Formats: sequence, structure tokens, C-alpha cells
Amino acid sequence: MKTKGVSRFLSLVLRHKPEVINLNLDQNGWADVDELLEKMKTGGKEITFEELKEIVETNDKQRFKLDIEQNRIRANQGHSVSVDLALEEQIPPEILYHGTATSNLEVIRKEGLKKMSRQHVHLSIDKETATKVGSRHGKPVILKINCGQMVKDGFRFYLSENMVWLTDEVDRKYIIFE
Repeated sequence: MKTKGVSRFLSLVLRHKPEVINLNLDQNGWADVDELLEKMKTGGKEITFEELKEIVETNDKQRFKLDIEQNRIRANQGHSVSVDLALEEQIPPEILYHGTATSNLEVIRKEGLKKMSRQHVHLSIDKETATKVGSRHGKPVILKINCGQMVKDGFRFYLSENMVWLTDEVDRKYIIFE
């Protein structure tokens, strides 16, 4: 099985639809590794623990994390299922970036950035990462977000384990359209 396909499948079951393989996630999004591997095997997507560990270690977006004992795994962010990642509030840089497709611009100009089906709006520290994100859905456009003013206005930010900045929403007045 190709690594990219397995990584996508892990994103599906650890972030969005654990029910696809009847996987149990705890309140913090952790799944038992043995259960995950067994249910993947039953579902026709068999991998070894070593292959799973390699995916966690080499995923370019560092989407997944094994606990210290390496008997539990979870996604670092991007969940549409309700989990508590126990993230602590942090002060972001003055400017962060959001990558999206040009087809989304009209709605964003009117409504700002919404978390939609996810738990947070995702922001990047650099334009390159935001460009990669935006490219997944069509021709990308990069938006600058005035996080310094958002913090002054009482918005909260969190930094995921894989260095993605998270917030509940971004009102359009904080978006710098270039």
C-alpha cells in the first residue's frame, strides 16, 4: 500500500470519520494503535506498526502523533469530529497567512473565514505553506491575516503540535486582501 494513500486514510479515520472502520477515539482524539491496525486490516488496508511509525515520522505536514509509549495515535489538528486537543492559548505573530482557492474569495470577502465543518480556522506562519494548502482546492490565493489586531480585540489563538495556528474565526476586517 502506498504511503500517501495510507496517510489519507489515517486522516479520514483520525480526523473525520472513525466510524468507517468502527474506530474508537477518546475525548482527546487518541486511538489505540493495536485497535487501529486490526481494524485497518479487517477493512482491507493492512499495514504493520513499523509502516505506521514511518508514516507518522515522515508525513510532510506532521499530521499525526504517537504518544510516548507508542501505543496511541492521534491527528494533531484538522478534526471535524469533536475532540479536545488540550491546546493552550498562545500569542501568534502579528501576521499569519491563509491559503484558499480563488473560488472561495467572494464568500470570504463577505463573511470572513469560518471553521466550517472543522473545529478551527487554520493559519500558516509562511506564504509557502499557505500556498500548498490553497493549491489543494484549485488556483491558490494567499490571504494575510492581521492577528496582532485580532489578539488586541480578544480573539484566542492556539498552536497545534505540527505548528498550525488555530482560531475560531477570522472576521473579514482582519483580512488583508492584496
